[in-house]
Amino acid sequence: MSVHSTSPDFKKNAARALGDAQLQKALGNVKQGFIDKREKATQKLPEFEALRDSARDIKNHTLQHLDLYLEAYEQKVRASGGHVHFARHAEEARDIILSICKEAGARTVTKGKSMIAEEIGINEHLETHGITPVETDLGEYIIQLRHEMPSHIIAPAVHLNATQVEQDFRRVHTHLDAKRDLSEPVQLLTEARGVLRERFLAADVGITGANFLVAETGTSVIVTNEGNGDLTQILPKTHIVLASIEKLVPTLEDVSQILRVLARSATGQEISVYTTFSTGPRHLGDSDGPENYHVVLLDNGRSAMLGTSFEEMLRCIRCGACMNHCPVYHAVGGHAYGWVYPGPMGAVLTPTLIGIDQAGHLPNASTFCGRCESVCPVKIPLPKLMRHWREREFERHLTPATVRSGLGLWGFFAKRPALYRLATGIAIRAMGFAGRRKGRFQWLPLAGGWTRNRDLPAPQGETFQARWRREHKRRAA
Repeated sequence: MSVHSTSPDFKKNAARALGDAQLQKALGNVKQGFIDKREKATQKLPEFEALRDSARDIKNHTLQHLDLYLEAYEQKVRASGGHVHFARHAEEARDIILSICKEAGARTVTKGKSMIAEEIGINEHLETHGITPVETDLGEYIIQLRHEMPSHIIAPAVHLNATQVEQDFRRVHTHLDAKRDLSEPVQLLTEARGVLRERFLAADVGITGANFLVAETGTSVIVTNEGNGDLTQILPKTHIVLASIEKLVPTLEDVSQILRVLARSATGQEISVYTTFSTGPRHLGDSDGPENYHVVLLDNGRSAMLGTSFEEMLRCIRCGACMNHCPVYHAVGGHAYGWVYPGPMGAVLTPTLIGIDQAGHLPNASTFCGRCESVCPVKIPLPKLMRHWREREFERHLTPATVRSGLGLWGFFAKRPALYRLATGIAIRAMGFAGRRKGRFQWLPLAGGWTRNRDLPAPQGETFQARWRREHKRRAA
C-alpha cells in the first residue's frame, strides 16, 4: 500500500459525509450529470448491449492470454523506439519514474489524469526529490491545490462547487489581479487554462495514464475531454505512460469496439472530445512529439487476481458508471471510501490491493441493488464479487463476533424449517403487538446497529412464508 488509506474508518467517513450539507448538494448533480446522459446515449445505439457482450469477451480473452499480449506489446513498443519497464509494486514504479525524470534533468513534470498515479503516490514521491508535479486535468488540478484525493475516477472534483474553486484560485493564484471577476465557471476555466499553459511549456517530462494499451501496435490510448493529455505527451522531451497490466487489448479493432461503450457509459457521449493514440517517440519527419517514450507497467497485485474469483474485476475500463448509479456513492461520495477507488468497483478492487483487513467495510457498504452490474459496459458482476469479499471476511473471522453469532443463530433455525416458521411467527406477532402504537421501533435489543441510525418499522400482518402458503393454497383451489 503506497497511499495512506482511511478505509478502516469508512463508517466515520460516511457519517461525516452525510452531515456535510455542501457535499450532499454537490452529490445531487451526479444524476443530472451522468445517469440521464448515459441513458439517452445508450438508447440511441441499438447495438449497445451487443457491444457490451463483445467488450466483455475481448477483455476475458486478453486476461486468459495476458502473458502473451504483454510480450507482444513490449516488442512493438521497443520496435518503435520506446522503452518498457515492468514494476511489481508501487515502490518499484515510483523508483522507475524518478529515475527517468532524473535522467531527463526534470524540474517540472506535467501529468494527465491517472488513477494509477494516485495508487502509487507518485506526486509526493517526486516532490520529495525536488521535482514539481503539475496536474493538468482541470478537476485533478483543483484537488491538487486542495491537497485532496479524487472523489470520482472520471470527475475528480465532483464533490466541490464553483464558490470553493474560486476561493482556491484566489488563494493560490496570487500573481493575478485580486479584483478579477471569477463569478462564472467559464472565467474559472479560462484562468486555469492560462496558468497551466505556462506549466505545459516549462515541463521537462510529461506523465499520462492509459485507458488502453494495444498489443498489435504498441500503442497507448488516452481518452480526455480537455486536450490536456495531448499537451502533456507532445510538448515535453520525455513522455512516460503509466498503466496497469490489465489495460492491454489485442488489436486496434478491439479497442475501437470498446471505445463505443466507454464514453457512453462514462459521460453519455458518443465518443470523447479527444481520443489519442500514441506509438513510440517522435520519428524522423514528425512535426511534434517526445524524443523519449517510456511505458511503466504496474502489477501491484493484479497478476495474483488472475485465475481467482476476482479475475473479472480486471475487465474494468474505469468508466465510473457503477459509482454514478450507486445509491451508497450518491449518499456519501467518494472520499468516504478512504482510498483511491470509490464506489462499487472500489469495494471490490480496494480489498484486493490493500487487504480485506483494511477495507472490509467497503464490500459491506452495498444494498446489492444490482444497478452497478446492470450498467457496467463490460458486465462485471460487482455484487457477486462483493459477496465473495464478505465470505472471505467471515472465513477469516474479521467480522464482529456479534455478527458471526447472529448468523450462526439464524443458521441453526434455517436448517430446521418447522422451528424457523414457529420462531418467526411468534416474533412477528410479538413485534407487531409491541409496535402497534407508533408503528416503528426506535430501539430494539440485538438490533442496535440498525436503530442507532434509523427506526425499524413494526411488522404488520403475517410472515412472508405464511402468506406464501396461504396464497399458494388459494390459487390451487
